[in-house]
Amino acid sequence: MNRNPVLPSLTLPTEPKALRSVDLLVPQTYSGSGFLALDDLPRVALEAAARAADDGFEWAVKTYFDGVVGGEPRLKMNLSLKGQMHLICQRCMQPCLVEIKESRQFVFFANEALADAFPMEDDALEPLVASSQFDLLGTIEDEILLSLPLIPKHPLGACEAAAAGPKADELAGQDEIDKKAYNPFNILKNMKKKE
Repeated sequence: MNRNPVLPSLTLPTEPKALRSVDLLVPQTYSGSGFLALDDLPRVALEAAARAADDGFEWAVKTYFDGVVGGEPRLKMNLSLKGQMHLICQRCMQPCLVEIKESRQFVFFANEALADAFPMEDDALEPLVASSQFDLLGTIEDEILLSLPLIPKHPLGACEAAAAGPKADELAGQDEIDKKAYNPFNILKNMKKKE
């Protein structure tokens, strides 16, 4: 007798609207892939400094049931992301291309309490709550936002301001001159003279 029945597998649609409501409570697995432009990801689009035709993210998802010793099999999901967008470089304040390539693995639980009780030490798996209307698009968007660099920068020496402006050595010398010329206590010195 086969204790591991073969579950139906469905291919996920590629339309963003359809990814907003995926039924993870039925005994089936999903797989799918596609491309999401920035217009499909409103929260990610808010971070964009500029838009190019190639900006956006390829995604691939696969769910499966993993056996648990002494319990029910758990639903897990692999998510892969690869793409690019333009953020503001914190050196030159001009748009810079940021490329992202990430893979994440999730484990699903029946409710928030079980997901919260999942051990934090297991950083290979991220807990999520399964539902009949799971927002896969929102999860993809969350993972893109978490993957963005905190301080986006062009590679060293590639900034437009660095290429067009004075050399770093000249700027360092100018900083020393500025520090000597400006003294915050000069204001107090001038006030003392007035009295």
